[in-house]
Amino acid sequence: MTISMQGKRGLVMGVANERSIAWGIARAMAAAGAELAFTYQGEAFGSRLKPLAESVGSDIMIDVDVTNDESMDQAFQTLKDRWGSIDFVVHAIAYSDKNELTGRFINTTGANFRNSLTISCYSFIDVARRASEIMPNGGTLLTLTYQGSNRVTPFYNVMGVAKAALESATRYLANDLGPQGIRVNAISPGPMKTLAGAAIGGARKTYKHTGENAPLGNATLEAVGGTAVYLASDAGSHTSGEVIRVDGGYHILGMPQPDHL
Repeated sequence: MTISMQGKRGLVMGVANERSIAWGIARAMAAAGAELAFTYQGEAFGSRLKPLAESVGSDIMIDVDVTNDESMDQAFQTLKDRWGSIDFVVHAIAYSDKNELTGRFINTTGANFRNSLTISCYSFIDVARRASEIMPNGGTLLTLTYQGSNRVTPFYNVMGVAKAALESATRYLANDLGPQGIRVNAISPGPMKTLAGAAIGGARKTYKHTGENAPLGNATLEAVGGTAVYLASDAGSHTSGEVIRVDGGYHILGMPQPDHL
């Protein structure tokens, strides 16, 4: 079955470069027929995003700071002025001081804890509130999480707590917005070779370990993108409040495969 997103318009937030999970999702959605707008933060990310956006026929790129109300208001007003309404948002935004993604979780500073939770979790709630106001016909909100939310992962530290909060927020938002026909879901890929992932201590070892032990190996951008297309298309019309794992089956394991014990 070919899943179509023809006639759907939406916003993708968090494309850093061509290896970003957000870009894998955007590319898959565009291939399925969706019309896309993008956000970025700062000139450097904007220059990387421009050729990618153009490659999928998008001419809407908005510089947004998710910690600034005025910036967020302006971004969604721009979409409303341009399109009138939207059908989906992909939220692929997270941040923590990389110096605190090594060592022990107990040494997390209060400032970085607050900043990490604000950007990695609260921003999704903030986005959902604004996006829902321009989804008169229902729609889909998607965010990205990771298994460090419920299982201790070396060096993931405060990001694990932030992702746990994000997953809980996904469920509460799904309940709030369901009566408006808006679905809210999270996708949980395994480790991937992304700019964000590289900031975490021991990233290469983690990627190697999961690749060797996951029944299907590490996930690809195409696999994550395909899952996002399903969730945002009419085929996913009654899936909400879920954390969909796209990790090659790694989450089912109780211990490494025999060859890697």
